[in-house]
Amino acid sequence: MGKRTIVTMPGDGIGRVVLDEALRVLEAAGFYADYVEGDIGWEFWCRDGEPLPQRTLNLLKEHKIGLFGAITSKPKDAALAELNQDLRDKGLVYSSPIVGLRQHFGLDICLRPCKSYPGNPLNFIRRGPEGVIEEPVVDVAIFRQNTEGLYGGVEWTNPPQQVYDALMTHPKFKANFSWSPKEEISISTRIFTRKMTRRILEAAFIHAVKNGYKSVTVCEKPNVIRETSGMMYKMAMEMQKNEYPQIELWNTNIDAQMMWLTKNPETYGVIVAGNMFGDIVSDGFAGLIGGLGFACSAQYNPDSGIAVFEPTHGSAPKYAGYPVSIVNPIAMIESGCMMLDYIEEHATAQRIRNAVAKVIAEGKVRTYDMMKMTGSPDVIGKGAASTRDMANAIIRELK
Repeated sequence: MGKRTIVTMPGDGIGRVVLDEALRVLEAAGFYADYVEGDIGWEFWCRDGEPLPQRTLNLLKEHKIGLFGAITSKPKDAALAELNQDLRDKGLVYSSPIVGLRQHFGLDICLRPCKSYPGNPLNFIRRGPEGVIEEPVVDVAIFRQNTEGLYGGVEWTNPPQQVYDALMTHPKFKANFSWSPKEEISISTRIFTRKMTRRILEAAFIHAVKNGYKSVTVCEKPNVIRETSGMMYKMAMEMQKNEYPQIELWNTNIDAQMMWLTKNPETYGVIVAGNMFGDIVSDGFAGLIGGLGFACSAQYNPDSGIAVFEPTHGSAPKYAGYPVSIVNPIAMIESGCMMLDYIEEHATAQRIRNAVAKVIAEGKVRTYDMMKMTGSPDVIGKGAASTRDMANAIIRELK
């Protein structure tokens, strides 16, 4: 069988350095592929007014699998200020290219696993009975609906008259917002569809069955956001009763969940939520396992087979210019492992995870975040491992 072709998209800031180190680890583990680079990110917005060029979409459509580094996104006015002067009067509006990528290919299923590594000094600990220090094992798989909800992009400032008139037919809008001039109103919609809600729920239940989790928790706010959150929970109840009776179905409100995740995080298995709440709860759980330096993700469309794998951290532009990179590459390496699992290279993925676990448990090589330092160029001189040092340590374990 020939080599698989993978589309690499370094993106911005630290994206390239962590992606390069992840590719070194993949090769050391025996995974060989042809890599083609896709253009994406801030550079292409500033220069061309297009942070997600069609040529990159074409590459992903052809090769199906992408590894993505990190992206820089800025508010509307800041983005316009950095756009090529010749393009500023063209009516161009910046939008996140990674969100655009998800919507273009319908990458509606997002999986963000949060699993603690023994020996990680950043693991969550708590005080138990009689002052005993406890370190609960966190092993949570968060399924986030990736294309709808608050990130769907259906929003207005000074909405068109027909939108405003339609909203005025709702008694609560009329009662609570008719006092405001239309031009002073900004609106962001939260749209859930039954089709996509079912797909994310089904993905969560299937994952629970396949991986031995006992529960699926719907993390929304159905007591207040009654139509969208309420629809998701009602559909989950029907699905659990009729198709997955062996899996317990739990229901938590997003605000309460953020309290409980630091009270009893070991209780939870699979969590499923809409776009915004899934984003929030996954970052919360990532903090329990060491922060965004350990937070990986997959986003995919089960119908097309197109999938993109990325760490959930940002581009960290303040670190990108350091003479020696200090950022933790493990989230990117773990994202590579998720890619391997997706293409059924399970043994290679497990070898890499075992090597990462051993390096962390030994504690001899730690990046600045693992040493609880503030990120700065001098952390290397204080004993912190560089990005390459960490990758090299993992490679040594693989060999």
